[in-house]
Amino acid sequence: MLGDDAELTAAVRAAQDGDESAFRTVYRAVQPRLLGYVRTLVGDHDAEDVASEAWLQIARDLERFDGDADRFRGWAARIARNRALDHIRMRGRRPVIGGDETELTGKPAESDTAGEAMEALATGSALSLIARLPQDQAEAVVLRVVMGLDAKSAAETLGKRPGAVRTAAHRGLKRLAELLGGDPESGGGLDALPPQREPHGRAVTSASVTHTRARTQKDM
Repeated sequence: MLGDDAELTAAVRAAQDGDESAFRTVYRAVQPRLLGYVRTLVGDHDAEDVASEAWLQIARDLERFDGDADRFRGWAARIARNRALDHIRMRGRRPVIGGDETELTGKPAESDTAGEAMEALATGSALSLIARLPQDQAEAVVLRVVMGLDAKSAAETLGKRPGAVRTAAHRGLKRLAELLGGDPESGGGLDALPPQREPHGRAVTSASVTHTRARTQKDM
């Protein structure tokens, strides 16, 4: 294990021992990607609130987690997905994913390859494109490309087989490349992880989460 994954694994383990600075490191590393995933499920308006609820549960249950950086991202994604689905059920509406694609046809092409299409996933407009994919494809793309999960971890999050997740992600990326005017057979792949932007707005802060974590530790 090298680089960022090794650092995230070390930070998770330190956070489990009560190191609030380490928990802030974990939050900064995972939150932008997690927020992108939640946004595809519940939309922009509710994404910050749902992500905040997910982080409160992550902070509360962190001591029970066991694994490395990749398993932590998968675990966090499962928590966020459950909170998003709870939110959707409470609101009595369907997930944002799986909308009408007709408004996207004819969109000006800004990318020449599938690789460039994947790099564009860091932008809000590209995430809105993902939200128009069929639900299985959209979630597979976000979990594998934006969250950076391997097929096994993504499959565990979705309750599916790894092969089904790979297929859905491939089809989703191919469709995204077409929407962006690219060639789905040229360049790019699931290993090309796009850079992520820091979230803005009313997201829960790492300080508030660590404060809640300290409080829940006292209550246990």
